[in-house]
Amino acid sequence: MRDPVHMLRALGGVARKVSVIEAGISSYAIDMAIRAGYLLRPRRGWVALPDADPYLIAAARAGVVLTCITRAKRLGLWVLDEDGPHVGVAQNASRLKLASPTATVHWSRPAEPRPAGTLEDGILNTLVMVAACQPHETALAVWDSALNVGLVEKAELERLPLTGAVRRVLDEATPFADSGLETIFRTRLRWLRHPIRSQIWIHGHRLDFLIGERLAVQIDGGHHVGQQRSEDVAHDAALMLLGFHVIRFTYGQVIDHWPDVQEQIMRAVAQGLHRAA
Repeated sequence: MRDPVHMLRALGGVARKVSVIEAGISSYAIDMAIRAGYLLRPRRGWVALPDADPYLIAAARAGVVLTCITRAKRLGLWVLDEDGPHVGVAQNASRLKLASPTATVHWSRPAEPRPAGTLEDGILNTLVMVAACQPHETALAVWDSALNVGLVEKAELERLPLTGAVRRVLDEATPFADSGLETIFRTRLRWLRHPIRSQIWIHGHRLDFLIGERLAVQIDGGHHVGQQRSEDVAHDAALMLLGFHVIRFTYGQVIDHWPDVQEQIMRAVAQGLHRAA
C-alpha cells in the first residue's frame, strides 16, 4: 500500500482528498491515516499534514485563496506592511469562516482562472489584487519588486485587460527598482522638475538616485552595516571628490519621516547642489 503521508507531502502538505486519491492513494488508506492522527481534515474534502504550512491549512479550512499583499509577502516580494491576511473567494461563496477577524476578503473575479484546489494565487492574480487594494505607491513597490526578480514580464501584464488604478500601476511599473524604498522615493518626487535617474553606476558603485547632474541620493536598508557601511562611506567620499553632493537616507526616514527627507532634498536643490559646477 502506498503511504498517504508521503504522497501528501509531495503534494505540498495540504490538498483535496480527491487529488490524493488520483495520485494513487485509496480513500480507505487516507481515512485510516486520519484516524491514526497522521493526517488532519481541515475541511470536508481536504486533508493536511499536522506540520503543514499553517497558512495553507487555514486557507483550506476557510475555503479561501491566499492573495494580494499576503501572497506577495510569501513570494518574497517587497511589502511595506500587512494589515492582516488577504484572501480571495469565489464570487458565489457563502458562509465564510475566517480564523482571523482582521482578514481582508477579495470577492472580485481573478485575472487568471483558479484551478480547483488552489490555495495560493499565482503572480498575475496577486499583482492585480495588490494594485486594486493597496495605495498606489505601495502597490507600485510590489509590482516593481516582481518585475525586478523576474517573476513576471511587463509585456505579459500589458496584455491583460486592466483598467483604472491597476492600469495606472502597470504604466508606471519598472523592473529597474532595486527595492520598494526606491520605488516610493521616486514616486513621491515625480513632481520635481528635474531629471531623476535611478540605479546608475558611478566610480564603480551603483547609485540609487541622481537628481539633476550632481545630487546623489542613497537609500540605506537594514543591511548597510559593518563592511557594507565602510564601503558606503568610501564611495561617498569618492563621489564628493568627483564633485557630487551626497545625501544618504535610511529606511525609517523615507517611510516614517518623509516630510523631513523631502525638505532636505528641496533645500539642496534650492542651493543648486544638483547642478554641475
